[in-house]
Amino acid sequence: MSHPKIEELYQAHYGWLRTWLMRRLGSASDAADLAQDAFVRLLVAPRGFDSPQGARAYLRTMGNGLCIDLWRRREVERAWRDTLSAQAVSPSPEHQAIVIETLLEVGAMLRRLPAKVADAFVMAQVEGLKYRDIAVRLGVSERMVKKYMAQALVHCALLEADFQSAVPAWAPTPMLSAE
Repeated sequence: MSHPKIEELYQAHYGWLRTWLMRRLGSASDAADLAQDAFVRLLVAPRGFDSPQGARAYLRTMGNGLCIDLWRRREVERAWRDTLSAQAVSPSPEHQAIVIETLLEVGAMLRRLPAKVADAFVMAQVEGLKYRDIAVRLGVSERMVKKYMAQALVHCALLEADFQSAVPAWAPTPMLSAE
């Protein structure tokens, strides 16, 4: 497996990838942005390819994933804007960006869980359903719902632990209130 330089890959495939993305997205600027993102990812995590066709197959797969991420982000942004307009509130752009990023992170976390585990978690945490009602909706026992919830909560705890280990040493720690 050869490891061509990123410049060679960029020169050989950027135009093709941008055109392919343009056909999928219908936007020249989005296509250019995502094509650039694909090559930035190759800079961060270089890989070799057996052939030019192998490089294109990899770039097409990466481009497809980037398109899905873009569409997902826009769907979350649209839902958030719809929610805001229905409530006639207008948080700051910074607050909106934080909420959207958080929603995307929660969505990514849920996609890493098995479907029934994620569904049970959402039904319990968002819809406020009791375990017996979740069991009926999912067609499983209440005991299985408890297992699903335990699995989801362990996953959340592991994500929290990863987050805490990523916090820089210089970051202030929150103070607990004595009240």
